Amino acid sequence: MTSGTTETADEVRPFGPDSQFSALFDDPRWALAMIRATVLEAAHPQIGAALADNSTFVAHPWRRLRNTFLSMRRMFDADPAVRAREADRLNRLHARMSGSDPGGRPYDAMDRGTRAWVVATLFESAVTMCRLSGQPLDQERMVRMYAEYRAFLAALDGDAGALPEDLHAFWGYFDRVVADALESTEAARVILYRLFDHLPAPALLDGAPTLWAAGRAVAGPLLGAITVASLPEPYRRRAGLPEMPGAQTLMQGAYLAAGLARFLPAGWLNAESIIEVLSLTPGSDDPRARTVAALHARMKRASALLRLLAPLGSGTDPDQTAPAAPKEGGRSAEEFFRQVLDQTGDGHLDWPDLAAMARELSTRLDLDEPEETRLYDAFAAWWRELQAALDTDGDGRVSAEEYAAAVPSPAGPALIRVAEVVFDATDKDGNGTIDAQEYRTLFRTAFHRDLTTTDGAYGRSAFVGDFLSFMSGRRTSTPYDPLLADA
Repeated sequence: MTSGTTETADEVRPFGPDSQFSALFDDPRWALAMIRATVLEAAHPQIGAALADNSTFVAHPWRRLRNTFLSMRRMFDADPAVRAREADRLNRLHARMSGSDPGGRPYDAMDRGTRAWVVATLFESAVTMCRLSGQPLDQERMVRMYAEYRAFLAALDGDAGALPEDLHAFWGYFDRVVADALESTEAARVILYRLFDHLPAPALLDGAPTLWAAGRAVAGPLLGAITVASLPEPYRRRAGLPEMPGAQTLMQGAYLAAGLARFLPAGWLNAESIIEVLSLTPGSDDPRARTVAALHARMKRASALLRLLAPLGSGTDPDQTAPAAPKEGGRSAEEFFRQVLDQTGDGHLDWPDLAAMARELSTRLDLDEPEETRLYDAFAAWWRELQAALDTDGDGRVSAEEYAAAVPSPAGPALIRVAEVVFDATDKDGNGTIDAQEYRTLFRTAFHRDLTTTDGAYGRSAFVGDFLSFMSGRRTSTPYDPLLADA
């Protein structure tokens, strides 16, 4: 088979368990490849601007990882109905993202060329992953994989015309974009130089901040160096990315070590299970939570020992220390602003932050139209209410200082409306109460013992009251914190 030949989607079976994508998805090397692909995406000016304005990858990276994982699984599902539904959801999500970068250049998440570049980075990073780990793809497998990714783009965009038809032409296209279009964007710099160094702990490790900070201090720079070394040399040179001495050897070693997982028994590594476990909290009713709780206790003891051996100084990065315990079940205005309201992590509250909340709730509840639009509209009305009340300098956004100075009063009509819409979206059968299964869909755990329930149901007034107490920052809430505050 020559490099200029490509098989049809039917011949290569691009979706389902027989696809090349499925064969690689549980591969540990895929984590390194995804980081690399994300940097190449973020280096595209349009994508970088959209990420900087709308994405939660800085403040909530683990949540973003989980949602991205589930989306990719659905887009490569064997059932065409599952793929079509997920493509519709992604297209609705992307249609809400447009604007301009700091230089005034417009971006549109529905632009076909930029969407094609996202798919191109995933394919090229998978090929590079195999090469760097000493298991390069032969030509036939590479052609099959490229056909799968073009089929993925076609499922999302209607056709794959924005990507070259054959593999030989793809490499010329990829090199041209790297040489002519990619830039040292803010989003790419954040991923390389901020995200790894300040990565918040996943829910599993949230109770051991000192231990997490110590591990992150070592692993963060190494991940950054490995990622930089793996990027195409023309982009590294153009973006002025410094390469740490020995980084190429380190990168090769990391990919080779990850590639050794192929010798493990089948089924030992499952990406979905790993991500689910990282997302668990000790209070969850998931059967794995008991093991997690025991691990949590061990980590706390190790963290305490580490503090004794190496006390944290006053100059320590604030996010490496345990937050002060909230008073009487509440949190300070600054904590609530940072942990819940500022979803994008840019230090300000504006529409993309509330849109991110609507997006997370829509994802959890798996909403279709028109319920999804109804939820976004409710959050938009709440944003207008917040802006009118808190934007004292008229710059179109709310700073942490403006929020804290205002000492927000109890919820207004717009936030009450948000609570009611969330309740209606969760109450799938429309019987006026949230039953155990509906509750689990939203919170991913069983009814919490602190909630007032009657006959195994959660009524509208109780739900609205709890939601308002949480969203107005008056108190913490065990089920609501993982909903919007967890990383």
